[in-house]
Amino acid sequence: MAEPLSLDRLRREGEEFMIELSREFYEAYSGLKGEAQIQPLYEKHRAIFSHDSLAVAREALLASEEGSEERRSARLLLDWQVESQSSRELAPLDERDIAWEGAAIVRLPDGREIPLQRTSIEISNSTDRKERAIIDAARSALVERELAPIRRERFQREREITESVEIANDYNATWELLSGISLAGLRAECEAFLRDTQAMWDDVARVEVKRVLGMELQEATRADALALFRAREFDEYFPESDMELAIRRQVHEMGIDPEANGRIHFDTGEREGKRPRAFCAPVRVPDEVYLVLRPHGGQVDWNTFLHELGHALHYAYMRPDHPMEFRFMGDNSVTESYAMLFDHLMQDAGWLHRYTGLDKRTSPAFLRSAGFEELHFLRRYSAKLIYETQLYGGGVPWDSLPDLYVELLTAATDFRYARSDAFVDVDPRYYSARYLRAWQLQALLNETLVERDNEDWWRNPRTGPWMTNALFGEAQRELAHELAERVTGKALGFAPLVRKIEQLLR
Repeated sequence: MAEPLSLDRLRREGEEFMIELSREFYEAYSGLKGEAQIQPLYEKHRAIFSHDSLAVAREALLASEEGSEERRSARLLLDWQVESQSSRELAPLDERDIAWEGAAIVRLPDGREIPLQRTSIEISNSTDRKERAIIDAARSALVERELAPIRRERFQREREITESVEIANDYNATWELLSGISLAGLRAECEAFLRDTQAMWDDVARVEVKRVLGMELQEATRADALALFRAREFDEYFPESDMELAIRRQVHEMGIDPEANGRIHFDTGEREGKRPRAFCAPVRVPDEVYLVLRPHGGQVDWNTFLHELGHALHYAYMRPDHPMEFRFMGDNSVTESYAMLFDHLMQDAGWLHRYTGLDKRTSPAFLRSAGFEELHFLRRYSAKLIYETQLYGGGVPWDSLPDLYVELLTAATDFRYARSDAFVDVDPRYYSARYLRAWQLQALLNETLVERDNEDWWRNPRTGPWMTNALFGEAQRELAHELAERVTGKALGFAPLVRKIEQLLR
């Protein structure tokens, strides 16, 4: 006789599924296998991805009291169930996507062939404007012809499936209810940020593009932006051979074991088929966590390694007695804020002087470049959030979205974007909102750490134990704004970020 569905069963079998799914994605994205087998996993665990399992999670939410731990837990389980209704049906598309990206080859007019997954690396490392344009044009044509239709279909079906669950009136309202985040509020913040920083952007962007690339800003494309923020001029100060040793030393100095007693595994070498975008794969939380990076070169790798290490430390130091929904799920703004807390050490002059080859003569130029990059990415993600509210909102016809994408992203950054990326340059399920809130949270956490443990908190041996206990140990049971209030006593917002950027740009 089959065991009745219950919250305990959803948790137990849900954790088994999450472990298997995370391992499948890790092996596929890291190049250890060519394809991901997602559909068999959903079939194996079909009992916990049914209308009945959705009903169990929905009933738990309705039966819980506002503000209780039961409500916090039930909201995450229902969010997971709603997402899984889409993911199960979309698994064939996701498998096609992963397999296509792993095998896709970009063919240039001169006969050269570049794996699609290396094109961003090749573009960012190229000092030849024409070469960047040729590679990106070939990439764009291939993506528009073959990948964009897959992604567009995925977003269309995801929106339809989510709305059919009838948790709320439409996709956006459903996401707001299950995430606890106001899209309208965050969008208004982003619109204000774009207005408030326009003059600052105008002052710095034209100068930096001319200085680094020898181009006029109005001529630059998104491909040129990749080369611009690669910041090759600082490569000599960030040798690949020193990266892991230096960063591991810093983490040791702040009182944390960077390997978490063997729970964190570092996968940082070159491998055919490995995705160019680094990632952290929490397979068994907190016992088996992978940090995956495919080297690009220079300060980009240092920044990326720090970011993924922040994720890895968070997952590896979560309290194992937390239920699975707090360890595997929750507001990903939290884990992204810890990742950013570490990668933003690259904006700290003291940290740079201690752990990299930068000295007091060269660091001002690097810090100004870092401030410019920070401003760019915040403006880019603000525009992405605004665009994605239209993509998921249903108010703009699908055929009109590429033009809207180009309009919004180009206006925010001045770099010309391509229509082909309108369905590719999208983080599913509003992950852009998670990133934006993470930026805000890390700024507050950094200010709090400076007040608590001084400006060099990153080498204070009492910082690490507090961080692993008060921050990492709590997994993701809190929303980002709740954590901000508990730890810093302040509300999330862009103001601390603007203050920091202004300081870096001086």
